[in-house]
Amino acid sequence: MSRNIESHLSEDREFKPSKDFARKARISSMAQYKRMHKESIEKPHLFWAREAKELDWSKKWDKVLEWNAPDAKWFVGGKLNVCENCVDRHAEGSRKNKAAIIWEGELGEKRTLTYQQLQKEVSRFANVLESQGIKSKDRVIIYMPMTPEASIAMLACARIGAVHSVIFGGFSADSIVDRLEDSQASAVITADGGYRRGKVVPLKENVDAALKKYKKCRTVIVHQRTGEKVSMKKGRDYWWHQETEKVSSIHKAKAFDSEHPLFILYTSGSTGKPKGILHTSGGYLTGTYSTCKYIFDMNDDDVYWCTADVGWITGHSYIVYGPLANGVTQVMYEGAPNYPDFGRFWKMIEEYGVTIFYTAPTAIRAFIKAGDQFPQKYDLSSLRLLGTVGEPINPEAWMWFHDKIGGGRCPIVDTWWQTETGAIMISPLPGCTPTKPGTATLPFFGVDAAIVDENGKECKANEGGRLVIRKPWPSMLRNIYRDKARFRKTYWSDYSGIYTAGDGARTDKKGNFWIVGRLDDVLNVSGHRLGTAEIESALVAHPTVAEAAVVGKPHEIKGQAVIAFVSLKAGIQGDSSLETELRNHVGKIIGSIAKPDEVHLSPMLPKTRSGKIMRRLLKEIVTTGNISGNITTLDDPTVIKQLIKTVTKKSKS
Repeated sequence: MSRNIESHLSEDREFKPSKDFARKARISSMAQYKRMHKESIEKPHLFWAREAKELDWSKKWDKVLEWNAPDAKWFVGGKLNVCENCVDRHAEGSRKNKAAIIWEGELGEKRTLTYQQLQKEVSRFANVLESQGIKSKDRVIIYMPMTPEASIAMLACARIGAVHSVIFGGFSADSIVDRLEDSQASAVITADGGYRRGKVVPLKENVDAALKKYKKCRTVIVHQRTGEKVSMKKGRDYWWHQETEKVSSIHKAKAFDSEHPLFILYTSGSTGKPKGILHTSGGYLTGTYSTCKYIFDMNDDDVYWCTADVGWITGHSYIVYGPLANGVTQVMYEGAPNYPDFGRFWKMIEEYGVTIFYTAPTAIRAFIKAGDQFPQKYDLSSLRLLGTVGEPINPEAWMWFHDKIGGGRCPIVDTWWQTETGAIMISPLPGCTPTKPGTATLPFFGVDAAIVDENGKECKANEGGRLVIRKPWPSMLRNIYRDKARFRKTYWSDYSGIYTAGDGARTDKKGNFWIVGRLDDVLNVSGHRLGTAEIESALVAHPTVAEAAVVGKPHEIKGQAVIAFVSLKAGIQGDSSLETELRNHVGKIIGSIAKPDEVHLSPMLPKTRSGKIMRRLLKEIVTTGNISGNITTLDDPTVIKQLIKTVTKKSKS
């Protein structure tokens, strides 16, 4: 019996870039893409040397790549400063008075930092860090709201060679302890609090609770964001604004080796010990710089907005390092997309003239559920390019984004990549790639991606398998921090010298990559291996459905039963007949093997504060009828009680 993942969804709609967009784009034809991609795979030393030369190096590299699988060194012997490339080279040139960051707080406050102002703020904070004895390779935890100070803190660490580890502001004190202990951090940068849906998130309070368990932190620097009263421990805790007043706004950046550690970013750690993904300097910056330049087709007059949080890899690569290395103007927003209502994003796009908008499918589905009346109130004509990130986007959400937000004229770059890859790996190039709803299309330059079976044999078109990357790329992870054995076992043990992404996928006859979902989200149903993402996509294609999450439940005959949780669009009431209709709808789109055994209608699904559905909680509810795991990252804990009640009631009936 084949262990390959089966993929049944088909999609025939295709959208080619407009002639006008293609004419102005950096990559304007498929012939140009194919020529460049071929060179990047066959002669990576030539291709990546050309890209890296666009950055400022204090010492040129001796060798582009040293590869002894799974250990890579890029731009060997080269020296640069990542912060200098993101800030100083613009601040000391023609972009000095150009807006680098346009920030809006959840309560409506506004700030703009030019590149020259950003240089001064980063230099001041670098001086503060050094005055506290923080030096090269020291680990610094950053636990901040989405304010410019979060970016400033990251850049200041990079400037002095300290290794930052950013923790998403929605994580709990326990999550902070795990990351402090693993990184052995000597300092924490935080804020008194941050705003989320009008409420204050007690960041400093969470840090205090964590530091009762972790005793090796010497310094805590606190940015005053909310004015909430917080406790300050003498000799350890310092106010950001007071310390920056004491130091100069001039700081000379030091050059570091291309393989100098830049940051550690921990995966969420919802189960087991969190993995500290280690990224280094020269290769990572080259990867994020070039993906921004080509995939977002960045130009000097663009106003770019990525809605992620700096606590995730998307925030690192596509808020801080990639866009700033390109000298772009970007919008940064502190709060929730639905505060005070679901018009917030569209209002900001109109106000700031956003041209490139990069967001998550989870947010798009929430916007669909809220209703078209919100985007219809605003002028979105400034937009020229849309992007999605975080998970595969189902075709109906893609079409809504294309029609309602892009007005049918904006290409969509559906990007596939991971914390581990550092930068985007598979994505359309907006000036040349024909797009289809639901596919990330083709590999980026230097990415040798393939779909293979369990034995490592490459799969045929439309045959599901495992997504792998066969050659090294500049922004790749270098290690799991302090755990080389886990690094090798997790990513490099399935096939010799080949990176295993952990995702199931297929390619179509044109070579487009269709991501089915995480391999650990694959269901075994009567001998068939089905990706949950496809079943969810089929459900969301029904006109009543806003969101869906599918999990497996042990079944004595089939192996696993398919259990679906469905959230309906605003104003639609569900009943048992709709549940039956949804089951049959999946059967019609995918086949009877994928029909859910149970459909649970729920007004809300359990999500993290960043908007990701916590499927493991749904799996636990259908399997045990309760929740025993960690729910500290859950946005709204009341959802769990309602779901348990719904599932229990149905199982009794």
